[in-house]
Amino acid sequence: MNVKIYSTPTCPYCIQAKKYLEEKNVQFEEFDVSKDRDAASEMINKSGQRGVPVIDVNGEIIVGFDKGKLDSLISE
Repeated sequence: MNVKIYSTPTCPYCIQAKKYLEEKNVQFEEFDVSKDRDAASEMINKSGQRGVPVIDVNGEIIVGFDKGKLDSLISE
């Protein structure tokens, strides 16, 4: 499973999403879009959104911390 999370350090939903993934023992790659311009561009291209978090699970994009959708994608 390939999981990427685009986030910022101060975003409470980003912090919740990362904590949730850790609790589920899901490894993920984190991109701080407040510091990484390339990652920010990649996030906008994938999601059409500037808001965080954006979570990419095997190419499926979740905008925001949607626990239900996240569960369905990580349990496949």
